[in-house]
Amino acid sequence: MLNRQLQRLNPVDIGAVAAVLLAAIGVIWSPKLAGTVAKATGGIKSVLVTVDVKAIPAADPQGLLNKIRAEGKTSLVIRNQPHGSVNLKQATAISRRVVVVLPSGKVTTAPDPNASGFSTLDARFILQGEGQVTSGGVVLGNQALKIGSPIELEGASYRINGVVSNVEIANH
Repeated sequence: MLNRQLQRLNPVDIGAVAAVLLAAIGVIWSPKLAGTVAKATGGIKSVLVTVDVKAIPAADPQGLLNKIRAEGKTSLVIRNQPHGSVNLKQATAISRRVVVVLPSGKVTTAPDPNASGFSTLDARFILQGEGQVTSGGVVLGNQALKIGSPIELEGASYRINGVVSNVEIANH
């Protein structure tokens, strides 16, 4: 009985079954395939993203910065969507400064005298990841990153909010 049904199959039926199977495989593999094709054609490149964080409450800001450096990677959350992990190229503390107007009218800056009274982290992070370069900028994790975009950095012991202050294509 099964043998009779197999004899009734014609090339059109076999083609229809093959098309359905290929469509199902395409739906399952399309994100991976699109990423592979984009990488092969040069659409995905290594990008550097600079993120500034300011006034993050921390009991030991320097210790937190050291922990972040030791991990060497951080996870990104862009517009409440997890992106994945990127490499941490550099993490440096930024010291706060205040603007002072002298009696002579000259404007100068000085270290913030109140900085020692508050235990906050001010830092600049340079991250390296793989992004798609488009005419509208760099797309990282299906989100366009531009200067001023809010971004979250997440690690084993922290989740901090920052702002993108620079995006550039990495030179190898």
